[in-house]
Amino acid sequence: MYLYYMNDLQPISTSSDTITISRQEYEKLLEAQAGYEHLKLELEKLKRMIFGAKSERFVPISPDQLTLFDLPQQAKEEDNQETITYNRRKPEQEKPAGHGRLALPAHLPRVEHVIEPAEKVEGAKKIGEEITEVLDYKPGKLYVNKYIRPKYALPDKQGVIIGELPSLPIPKGNAGPGLLAYITVSKFTDHLPFYRQAQRFKREGVQLSESTLNGWFSAGCHLIEPLYEKHKQLVQGVSYLMADETPIPVLTKDKPGATHKGYLWAYYAPIERVVLFDYRKSRGREGPLEFLKDFKGVLQTDGYEVYKIFDNKPEITLLACMAHARRKFDEAIKNDKVRAEFMLKQIQDLYAVERKAREGNVSFEERKALRQKESVPILEEMEAWMKKEIIKVLPKSAIGIAIAYTLSLWPRLLRYADDGRCEIDNNLIENSIRPIAIGRKNYLFAGSHEGAERAALMYSFLGTCKQHDVNPFNWLRDTFAKFPDCKISQIENYLPHNWKSEPVQ
Repeated sequence: MYLYYMNDLQPISTSSDTITISRQEYEKLLEAQAGYEHLKLELEKLKRMIFGAKSERFVPISPDQLTLFDLPQQAKEEDNQETITYNRRKPEQEKPAGHGRLALPAHLPRVEHVIEPAEKVEGAKKIGEEITEVLDYKPGKLYVNKYIRPKYALPDKQGVIIGELPSLPIPKGNAGPGLLAYITVSKFTDHLPFYRQAQRFKREGVQLSESTLNGWFSAGCHLIEPLYEKHKQLVQGVSYLMADETPIPVLTKDKPGATHKGYLWAYYAPIERVVLFDYRKSRGREGPLEFLKDFKGVLQTDGYEVYKIFDNKPEITLLACMAHARRKFDEAIKNDKVRAEFMLKQIQDLYAVERKAREGNVSFEERKALRQKESVPILEEMEAWMKKEIIKVLPKSAIGIAIAYTLSLWPRLLRYADDGRCEIDNNLIENSIRPIAIGRKNYLFAGSHEGAERAALMYSFLGTCKQHDVNPFNWLRDTFAKFPDCKISQIENYLPHNWKSEPVQ
């Protein structure tokens, strides 16, 4: 079929018949086609979300490589053998002898059991011994610290004296620092809600209600609020930050029978490896504007519109995330395989440069020089290609959306190559957010806005513990035990990345 404009006779498609339409009708046809492409894209996203794999791995196919189901008949019959050459990294350590098991940790206490032969050994000479180690487990036990303080009456009616009770994390409370640390880590690191913890304590013969555990946790958070403020000041004072946000359902009196959708705004300092969560009731710009009002440096985010306001602040340099741009092209493979795979291959080459820098353990200046030499030419080729191709694709198609999204952020996507401190994406902060997503599936919601603020406080500390390989239980137990007597000048010593590990008694 030939399709013509009424006033501009140019063939649109070919067949045996000819149809002439007006430009207005043709534009409506294009609009309908664009709408169809957009709906198809949305359907593909939903199908992938429900049924598809989460992996976004891309393996480029060489133009000379034969596919599995399109092998020529001659190749199947004649090429029975082939030579494959590849490089692999040599293992750093040889596998241990025997069954290949890793040695059990040396710091674990050993309980020795000496098993003598059943036969009589009188007159025999010991020539050696066989040692078998078996890892076992005994459930943790609750215990009670009983403080007995004798009272003495001084002579001549000078009064009564008694030993001073040590400071407790909860004044006049009966929960010790170890128990407070345990229930907190169980909820926010092991994702075990308080009602499940209460069930576990019950199996050990101790009745503790969910409300009691929640009250203890709230009191513990109140104790270390000054430490959270110090933590926040540290994050606000760095020169390079990543920012992102994630929802958290909250029960409120304003919405009986429903939950309010609050947000935990995450800020991560990659150089210092410190994470902080800031709870806000909405996803509006008020949260980051207030938190970053005095921030000066590099801010790396995704393409969320709220962050554009920082383009107007000369003291802030905005960076975007290449992983988010890559995700758009990954979603467009079914829409336009050739164009999508071209961009995925280019982005893969950019990440190969980053991997080379990481494995070479280079300095920031050396990483910048490497990017200028190898990444910048790739980025220039990508930009030229997108500007040429965007006019050839439908705006609402998956590939059109991917190209438009990437071009709209292109100045921010380029900037990482000019600063060796900066990362190519903000995946590090998304990794920090992941425990919140897992926690949501377990405890479902926060009980109030104040509860969400306490969750932000604890996720900040425990996330930083993870970044610095600090045992969260040991840190919390020590902090809860000593913070009541802590001087203002010593507060920084209890930040997770400054804390000195001490053995738990």
